[in-house]
Amino acid sequence: MNIIRADNDEIAAHLDEVADILEFKGANPFRVMSYRRAASRIRDFEEPIYKLFARRGARGLRCIDGIGDRLSCSIAEILETGRLGMLTRLRAELSPADVFATLPGLGPQLAGRIVDHLDIDSLEELERAVHDGRLEKVPGIGPRKVEGIGHALAGMLNRGARRRAQRRIEDLPEDSEKPPSVGLLLALDAEYRRRARAGSLPTVAPHRFNPDKKRWLPLMETDYGPRHFTVLFSNTRRAHQLGRNHDWVVIYVDDGDGPQYTVVTATSGALRDKRVVRGRERECRQYYERRRPTPGGRRF
Repeated sequence: MNIIRADNDEIAAHLDEVADILEFKGANPFRVMSYRRAASRIRDFEEPIYKLFARRGARGLRCIDGIGDRLSCSIAEILETGRLGMLTRLRAELSPADVFATLPGLGPQLAGRIVDHLDIDSLEELERAVHDGRLEKVPGIGPRKVEGIGHALAGMLNRGARRRAQRRIEDLPEDSEKPPSVGLLLALDAEYRRRARAGSLPTVAPHRFNPDKKRWLPLMETDYGPRHFTVLFSNTRRAHQLGRNHDWVVIYVDDGDGPQYTVVTATSGALRDKRVVRGRERECRQYYERRRPTPGGRRF
């Protein structure tokens, strides 16, 4: 069994984030506290947790005060896969406004206003809005608040970059940090839509545009090489306004630590009616050109 040499702080950060999201969602306070307590115990543990796990497995983790069966399994998952499926699902259930509201100085009302005015749905997009001046045009946000949001975002996004840098380089192929090819992204998009139509994917209940709290949003998680992909239909205001929320597909890379991509059906131009990765249209044209059959029926 390959064990990921995650340091104690990294494991604790996963559990702290679970606690943060559970608390935001109004979960049982004792459950929230159990994750916070476990994160604190792991952060202060006298040796790297992965060494204890290598010697004694998940059962050995239960010797740590506050770590029971459920938490030991969660920690084992992190050490075996580098991620925590529960955390991925919790993140998927949060709306963009929920995520933005966790930033200092942004409450739910102001966060919702940002999403409505700018039609953005990620921290990376919010950071771009800070730097290109769009955020300051949102009612209720002045230069000082923009500056504070920019500092908070820099800290959060840099932590994600540091987590990626902590991976053991020798465990990753040389191209692991390159963007996924459009061929792979389009294949993930096709597989997700096929399985969503067949009803074979688990579903989550998004907070946004879901007043009845129905579990309607299909969620697909899959690995390709060293990378992990989470795939969902877009649940943005714009997608709903245009009736494209079952057409636009969002692909998150490496549990959101990597880039995210949106795949849509083109409505005009040379790629009309074809699936296209936004921002990578030129590569998509080349991809489809390579697959175009010759007069003899063969593909290039």
